[in-house]
Parts: sequence; C-alpha cells; structure tokens
Amino acid sequence: MTTTFAVRPGSSRQLAGTGTLLRFALRRDRLMMPVWIAVNALMVLSMPNTLESLYGTPAERADLIRQMGTNSSLRAMVGPVFDDSLGALTAWRVGVYAGALAAVMSLLVVVRHTRDEEESGRQELVASGMVGRRASLTAALLAAAVANGVLALLLTAGLAGQGTTGALALGLGIAGVGMVFATMAAIVAQLTESARLARGLTAAVLGAAFVLRAAGDSATDDGSSVLTWLSPLGWLENLRPYADERWWVLALLAGAALLQGAVAYGLAGRRDIGMSFLPTRPGPASGRLGSAGALAWRLQRGSVLGWSIGFLLAGVVYGGMTEGAADLVGDNENARRIFERMGGRSGLTDTFLASMTGMLGLVAALYIVASVLRLHGEETSGRAEPVLANAVGRLRWAAGHLVIAFGGSALIMLLAGLGLAAGYGKETGPILGACLVQLPAVWVIGGVAVLLHGVLPRAAVAAWGVAGAALLIGWVGPALDVPQAVLDISPFGHLPKLPGGSMAWGPVAVLTGLAVVLVAAGLAGLRRRDMTT
Repeated sequence: MTTTFAVRPGSSRQLAGTGTLLRFALRRDRLMMPVWIAVNALMVLSMPNTLESLYGTPAERADLIRQMGTNSSLRAMVGPVFDDSLGALTAWRVGVYAGALAAVMSLLVVVRHTRDEEESGRQELVASGMVGRRASLTAALLAAAVANGVLALLLTAGLAGQGTTGALALGLGIAGVGMVFATMAAIVAQLTESARLARGLTAAVLGAAFVLRAAGDSATDDGSSVLTWLSPLGWLENLRPYADERWWVLALLAGAALLQGAVAYGLAGRRDIGMSFLPTRPGPASGRLGSAGALAWRLQRGSVLGWSIGFLLAGVVYGGMTEGAADLVGDNENARRIFERMGGRSGLTDTFLASMTGMLGLVAALYIVASVLRLHGEETSGRAEPVLANAVGRLRWAAGHLVIAFGGSALIMLLAGLGLAAGYGKETGPILGACLVQLPAVWVIGGVAVLLHGVLPRAAVAAWGVAGAALLIGWVGPALDVPQAVLDISPFGHLPKLPGGSMAWGPVAVLTGLAVVLVAAGLAGLRRRDMTT
C-alpha cells in the first residue's frame, strides 16, 4: 500500500525533496548537459581567433560593417553589427545561434524532468514519498539554471581577454535566453499531456522567435524594429555586448523568466499528476492505426512535419543570401579559404552552397537521432510492451520507427534542396544532388543511434554526443584550421563537396554500407536482449 503525504498549499513542504531530485536530474543529464554546453561554448570561444584572421585590419572591419548595413539577407541570418571590436564581432556572428542552442538545451532538460517523468509513470512513484507538489518542477528549472550558469561562466572566462564587461554581458544574455525558454517549456509541460508535444510546441515558439528577429533585422540595421523586440533572441542582440552594453535588457530576460516561472508554478498546483489542461484526444485502435508502422507514423508525424517546414524555409533563406554572401566575402582570402575547407575548391558561389548543404546535413543528423531514439522512449516508458504483447515482433515494431527516421531524413534534405534552389533561382539539379549526397553521413549517425539502442540501451542517449561531435567538427573545425585528420573523424568529412566539386561514388557507397551494418547490428542486439523499463 502506498502512502501519500498531503502537502498544504502555500507551505514550504511543497518544495520538500527538491535537493534530492535536483541531484538525480544532474546525474541523469551528466552526459547530455556537458555535450550541449561544450558545443555551445566552443562555438562562441573559437570565434575571436577566426574573426581576427578574417578581418585583421580596421579597414576590413569597417568594410564589413558597411556591407552588413546594406545586406538585409545576411542581417536576417546573423543580425546587425554594432561595433568593430573582436568581441562585438563575436557577439554578432554567433550570439543569436548560441542563444538558440541554450534555449534548445533548456527546453529539453525541463521537459525531460517534468512531463517525461509523468508520462512514464515515474513521477507518480516519486510523489508517493515525502516529495512536495512543486519539487519536480523546481528541480527541473534549477537543473536548467545550473546548465545555463555553467555556460555563462565558461563564456565570461573565455572571452574576458576581449573585455570583461562585454564577456559578462554576452554570457548572462545567452544564459538569460536559455532560462526564458526553460520557463516557457515549464508552462507548456503543464498544458500538454505528451512530452513530445511539449518539446515540439516550445521548439515552435523558438522558431517563431528566430523568424521575428530575422524579419526585424532585415528591415533595419540597428535592431530597432518592433519585430526584433518581440523576440527574446532580439533582446539578446539588443543587449549589445562589447558595444556600450544595455544592461537594462537583462531585466527583460529576467522578468520574462520569472513571470513565466510563476505561471508554471500556478498551473502545476491546479492539476493532478499525469493530467494536463489540454488533454490529448484518444485515437482509434484500428483502421489507420492497425499496424506498427501506422502507429509509428502517428507518433512521429508532427515531428516530421515540423522539421520539413523548417528545412524548406531554411533552404529558401540560405538560397536567397547566396549572392550576398559572395559579395560579403569579396577578395577576403581567409574567408574564402574557410568556405573552401567547408565546401571544396570551386567558385565562391558553389563553395557557399556546398557549405550550406553541409550544415543542413549536420542538422539533419540531429533529426535522425531524435527520431531513432523515439524507440528508446517508447521502450523505457512502458508503451512498447503492450504493442509487443500482440502479434507484433520487435523487428517489425522497430522498422516502423526506423523507416520514418531514415526516410524522414531523406525527405527533409530533399525539401532543403528545393528551398535552396527556389531561393537561389537556378541550378535545381546540382543543388538537389548536393543535399541528397549528405544522406549517407546522416544515416551513419542514425546507424550509431540504432546500434546503441539495440546493444547498450542505457547508453542510447550517447547518440546525441556523436551527433554533437559531428556538428562541432563540421561547424568549428574549418574555421579553426584543424588538421584534415580531425575533420575526417566525422562521416561528413568524406563526402564529395557538391555543387562545384566532382562526384565520388566510393565514399558514398562505403558510408551507406556502414550505415546498413550499424542498423543491422543494432536490430540484432534488440532482438536478443531483454526489454528495459
């Protein structure tokens, strides 16, 4: 018989057990958090040296500021430039993206330790002990605060050489954006009954924030647009690190986080565990859900749709800025060399397109890992057992999700190619080929996720580390001029650089074969091991 401890509303007992739950959350995320923090910090801290090699003289920096003032497409991607110091250029080049990465990390942490716990049934077991009603939510937000705090400290210490004040402003701003989306995820976790939907809705809000900021920055060159101010990413931009910092902008970030946190606490006290304010509708048990594949599609169709729309729009934006990027690089040999390392030696326009398709491929690796690990989520939550108790074998159950994971990655890269071609306005065939040639490397990352889930299910989350390492090598490696041997660690380093380069079928075939072997080994392990809960 379970004993439930009643907790009086408004009493300190509502937070009982918070410290224990926080330690447990940090232990569970001992791999995921460091990977996200390291990727974000290395991306930011590598920029000053890269920018110094690209724009080493005051004349080159002045020319950059002048060109950004007239190039609305590039402002939409990275925002306006407010000063010509290396610190200000670092904040301009990666500030928005670092804020977005901190937001993604934060929403994943909060949803994992709130709605995920309820959906799996573990929260009900925890609540049967001496644990306060709001302890789980508090621990989740504190875990996100710890992650963002560590990130802020690393950025402040790493950029102090460019100016302590600006480094502190940038670090606090990025951490502030992370906490805004952490508390937003906490609200969404109270509203929805599904962790997957909570992550998707919060990510959609983040996407809308990026679009608002991009639209505002394309219209003005000083961040003053109303659309920019409607976005938390726009607030980070208008904090202006290293450019006469506007410290009062941090109050906007703190105020938004506190207000959203208060709303989340209020909602958490007005619902039962496992329930939500927007309950999901029960679906049919037959008809279109009469097979394991149909069920997998039902579970993942929202994710596929969201990624498809995102890649299509990203392709259109990247395609539209292709000519502007060529104008911005101009005769800068260092910038040209970095693009060539990312995209191969060819014309600058082809090189830029090759580097953009490569970046889209790296991001597609995150999709395939998330989609494959849906198998892990279904298994650990106990939802896989009722399916497998019927006339459904493990391989058939897994195949439904893997078709969506691997086929979905092909779909989003195809849509990215169509978007690039539409934005650029020509060369549809070569651009589509450049996007689709990324798939073997994407599938290798997906194969690693399948292998980990099938053979070492407790280490399946390490697939995020593999995808993060590939992203870090592909994004930061060329700018840091790391040896080719390091770039070759990533499967993306072996792909032909299209468009503009020559097609090499050998590496494509080898990577595709490796992906097949990894998937087969993972499925063999899944078939032989015990199911986990």
